[in-house]
Amino acid sequence: MLGIISLQGLTRELSLYLESQVRVGLLGSGVGLSLVLGFGAAYACYYLSVIAKRPQLVAGGEALCRFLKQHCPAVTETYYPTVWCWEGRAQTLLRPFITVKPHVHYHNELIKTADGGQISLDWFSNDDDNTRYPDADTRPTILILPGLTGTSRESYILHMIKHSEALGYRCVVFNNRGVAGENLLTPRTYCAANTEDLETVIQHVNTLYPEAPLMAAGVSMGGMLLLNYLGKTGRQTPLQGAAVFSAGWEVFESATLLEKPLNWILFNYYLTTCLQASIMR
Repeated sequence: MLGIISLQGLTRELSLYLESQVRVGLLGSGVGLSLVLGFGAAYACYYLSVIAKRPQLVAGGEALCRFLKQHCPAVTETYYPTVWCWEGRAQTLLRPFITVKPHVHYHNELIKTADGGQISLDWFSNDDDNTRYPDADTRPTILILPGLTGTSRESYILHMIKHSEALGYRCVVFNNRGVAGENLLTPRTYCAANTEDLETVIQHVNTLYPEAPLMAAGVSMGGMLLLNYLGKTGRQTPLQGAAVFSAGWEVFESATLLEKPLNWILFNYYLTTCLQASIMR
């Protein structure tokens, strides 16, 4: 009986304490503040020790390694991802809701391929107030390759163009056949393993501006396509430089991971739907 009374008293006291915490608010109590501070300290330690890291620089030779460290200091600096959203999948899902799209004025060009298809090129000439490279004939040109379902209107492409504009470069975005609102005129589309369309585009751009340095940058599947092209052509390419971002190095492993239930729901279904839409249209 005494135990029951003591238990009832303890329960009543605990209920009164919880009610007072609800009224005061969790942060208004020393216990709540200690929990918040403890969690914050633990999160900061985890972020600084596990998440924030220096890039792993892998170079084919010591000379290239020194060149990168001298001209691209970011490869030696610790990378601090967004503190409140550092996981890759979370960033990918959140980006469309907080993205900023700078205004870029393109002029479009359609070129034909040998098999009767057409490729859409969006040009940013960078003619206005270009003090670095006022001569259009010798102005460096950056060929930009978007990702799997990407076009010249993607936010990351627009920001790349804005950075290139500040450097005085001319840009041209390679939209794969059948995307960017263009008709698909052939029974084939595109993939990272087939470099024919890219070869056609590079030859076309180089013919238009033979005296201008030509470089290329590819993102995701665009990077995979660019790497395959470079591996195929080697030093015979007219490109004087190339950069690749977020490419899938292990393609088959990447495809297997995309088929896993969570990744399929978050990414693979969307990508597949976009590809189907271009065919259906």
